[in-house]
Amino acid sequence: MHDQSAAYDDMRHRCPVAHSDYLNLSLFRHDDVMRVLNDPETFSNAVSSYLSVPNGIDPPEHSQYRSIIEPYFSPQRMAVFEPVCREIAASLVNGLSRGDEVEFIARFAQDFAMNIQCAFLGWPEELRTPLLRWIRKNREATLTGNRRALDRVAVEFDTYIKGLLVQRRESGVDAPDDITTSLLRERIGDRLLHDEEIVSILRNWTVGELGTIAACVGILAHYLAEHPDVQQRLRAQPSLLPKAIDEILRIRAPLIANRRISTRPAGIGGREVPAGQRITLIWASANRDETVFGDPDEFRLDRDPASNLLYGSGIHECPGAPLARLELRIGMEELLARTAWIALVPGNLPRNAVYPAAGFSALPLRIE
Repeated sequence: MHDQSAAYDDMRHRCPVAHSDYLNLSLFRHDDVMRVLNDPETFSNAVSSYLSVPNGIDPPEHSQYRSIIEPYFSPQRMAVFEPVCREIAASLVNGLSRGDEVEFIARFAQDFAMNIQCAFLGWPEELRTPLLRWIRKNREATLTGNRRALDRVAVEFDTYIKGLLVQRRESGVDAPDDITTSLLRERIGDRLLHDEEIVSILRNWTVGELGTIAACVGILAHYLAEHPDVQQRLRAQPSLLPKAIDEILRIRAPLIANRRISTRPAGIGGREVPAGQRITLIWASANRDETVFGDPDEFRLDRDPASNLLYGSGIHECPGAPLARLELRIGMEELLARTAWIALVPGNLPRNAVYPAAGFSALPLRIE
């Protein structure tokens, strides 16, 4: 199937606990996914062959890293960053052609995600083009499972970031006062973070932000173009955007799956799972589970936000959720405020992204 959501809906109904050579044991139901998320002692996050801080680390070390990372997404920092985010969004919206067909992913969504991420972290503009290439190569290597390609991609990213760290250290007191510099001063216990830990933190933020935020923006714009009643409502009441964004991204997931590994035998979804079992949590299915959400395609703003797994749940809930919510709210506010209408292009259909990506690889829209 070209529609990932439809394929996952089908699996949730036919075979909610499935096994494949590619994804190992896959869970499609909301209850089963929540069971794993709320039992980190039985279902470990330490699944990657690369250092992954903090989401690939289990308690008690996990809480130490979270205590370092969470302040970077505090309400105070978000308030300071909001004007920067709005300026970037407004500039990109103003640059969109009016009345013509626009390839929205390339002309807005990717640039929006990249420009904001680089501004948030304090990264130079010349890093943006290599990072866009790196995101594409990382996605291709993940899809194929090619270990040598994955290793090359990891080394390439490490080289970029370690270069930035060298520059910051050599600049001393003249180094930019940004998050990348600040991480050089962070400590675990009585020691400074190692470069490998800093690189891992920044890699997780970059992978999480660039690909996922671009996917989110494309999904949101497509939904508004496809549902003119919702678009009109949000243009009239932009205060509804935070709830509407979370609901649209529940309906069509920007992040397909996440991984765990069992540390001991356990029962899950009616199956006995041995220790060492690799597990894939299919967010894109769990967030459309009829037993929790009723009609999964119904757009509603009165749902219980605790049921929405957009940013995960439990101790590994995404620490960058406040930044993501800020970016998406500002992006959509500026898109709606600075345009008259967003429409699909008759005869030129969007092209769906393929796993492990989500959303659209191409999205032609007409912007008025």
